[in-house]
Amino acid sequence: MKLLQKITHPITMPFWWQDLFLAIPRIICGYLLTSSFGADKFGMPWSPVDKNLGLFEVASWFPEDVANYGGIFALFPVFFAWIGAFSEAVGGVFILLGFQTRIASFLIMCTMLVAIFMQQINNGMWNCLPAMGFLWVGIFYFVIGSGRFGIDYWISKKTAKSSK
Repeated sequence: MKLLQKITHPITMPFWWQDLFLAIPRIICGYLLTSSFGADKFGMPWSPVDKNLGLFEVASWFPEDVANYGGIFALFPVFFAWIGAFSEAVGGVFILLGFQTRIASFLIMCTMLVAIFMQQINNGMWNCLPAMGFLWVGIFYFVIGSGRFGIDYWISKKTAKSSK
């Protein structure tokens, strides 16, 4: 439990407005990940109707795309497609809300590294930019956590009071 408390506890800035300023990219990137990138591959309540995805269902084309990466991805394409789409769709919600920010950031970092080096790198640097942007945001929030404007902050305040 102490490890989860350490992972959840965010770094806060000296002034509230600094935390608000740092929350803006987290909220925007979380929204974009879950509403666009993740929802197109993974069934969420806000997934486009034309994708015809059930709740937590992976788009039929995605495992085949993942299998084309080769190696371990070819051995378990459904698993890696599901975990990648999950990290974008559900991890995006977690990032947006600032809930278990470091865990969600780690999953997003892993997914974006795969997207960059296994999918987009052969299509030129320009195609890598969205994944690189999400990777850098993931790295940043993996280090600092949600800040003052996230659920993690309120959870860590509650657990600190209850442990006294």
